[in-house]
Amino acid sequence: METIRFKLNNKPVTLTTGKDRLLLWVLRTDLALTGTKYGCGVGLCGACTVLADKKAIRSCRTTVGEVDGKAVVTIEGLAKENELHPVQKAFVDHDALQCGYCTPGMILTACSLLHENPHPSSTDIIRELDANLCRCGAHKRILEAVQSASKELKGGF
Repeated sequence: METIRFKLNNKPVTLTTGKDRLLLWVLRTDLALTGTKYGCGVGLCGACTVLADKKAIRSCRTTVGEVDGKAVVTIEGLAKENELHPVQKAFVDHDALQCGYCTPGMILTACSLLHENPHPSSTDIIRELDANLCRCGAHKRILEAVQSASKELKGGF
């Protein structure tokens, strides 16, 4: 057992746990944040994506020890003061979600992209979201939502 400290959704968290536990299960079981989904369990589908220091990571392949000292954001922490983040708002406005299972991972991956590249081309967005799987067929609307959010953010994350 080790003491792990990180910022989660802008609040300090201290856990005494095994540093090799997967972040996904710590978030879902220990911290009751179920917006982060279990999909494939091997980092290929993107349903478990969270941000660590504003970079998209797969929480099913990341240990809690790897986020020690970092700032982690889940879908639950993206909105501020009951106001949706521009990427979340764009997903709603463009009806870029259907069943919603992949949506948190898609949104957080898009946030990571827009942090790194505030004005992505369609090709950039497609390339970045390619590893996030969606079975509902909302890809065209997801692309439109990310493009719209990039305009709204005007280069700021």
